[in-house]
Amino acid sequence: MADDAKYSEQLLLRGAVNGDRAALKAIYGHYIGYLTAVCSRYIANDEDVKDILQECFIKIFSSLKNFEYRGAGSLKGWMARIVINEALSFMRSNNRLVFTELTGAETDIAYEEPDTDQIPPSVIHQLICDLPTGYRTIFNLYVIEGRTHRDIAAMLNIKESTSASQLHRAKAMLAIKIRQYQSSLEPVSI
Repeated sequence: MADDAKYSEQLLLRGAVNGDRAALKAIYGHYIGYLTAVCSRYIANDEDVKDILQECFIKIFSSLKNFEYRGAGSLKGWMARIVINEALSFMRSNNRLVFTELTGAETDIAYEEPDTDQIPPSVIHQLICDLPTGYRTIFNLYVIEGRTHRDIAAMLNIKESTSASQLHRAKAMLAIKIRQYQSSLEPVSI
């Protein structure tokens, strides 16, 4: 079955490169949900997400002839990188990429990673989305995308130490939000 999927993906790519509208539509249909989720990790406004994805698919489809297939997942990864880069570019051009400081007691917390096993993924996603833009961006790049602080620093034109401190603060703030969520679910004794 994996060979069939690989073969189908390669056929779709070949068709798309040759301008086959059905192949382009199939690629779009197969990846739009995933790429929307990727973009939504960085961009909160749904209309902005749609605009960015439209630009991304224009870039993707016009660059397919330069794409080198390297096996299952390579197309998905390549498209995700385009989406992330476009989202970051959008944030920079709209001055939305701001790195904020924690204040008061929040800065003193040596956070302990909370247990999230009983929290629905949609709630975790929303808590991450509620982080300040700079924290959320670095958290996503490091934790979700697996980028190094060196990569993040180069992508965002910041110092590696800034990336590391923003990640630490993002994790601390997220831990606080998770604990607040968990405490709101605890039964109240009468």
